[in-house]
Amino acid sequence: MYVGALELDILLGDVHSLKQKRSVVKPVVAELRRKFEVSVAEAGHLDLHRRALIGVAVVAPDASHVRELLEACERLVSGRPELQLLSARHRLVGPEDD
Repeated sequence: MYVGALELDILLGDVHSLKQKRSVVKPVVAELRRKFEVSVAEAGHLDLHRRALIGVAVVAPDASHVRELLEACERLVSGRPELQLLSARHRLVGPEDD
């Protein structure tokens, strides 16, 4: 079993309040969840209205599938015109990591 995690640090465009931030971040989180069947949540920068940290997690029987899913999630977020992806951090844990 392999577990993958993806941390996406995002700069939001024309956002001036936490309410506007939610209206931008919530659809992205929902699309990732729906499209890739991964666990996803806004996990950081909760008090900043122009930044968001989105965390994605996935479990799969092989490492290549985990990598493919996390890369697809990163591509989806980086392709959104209302967002600027500042950084993406991938982590993979497998049976050899005991």
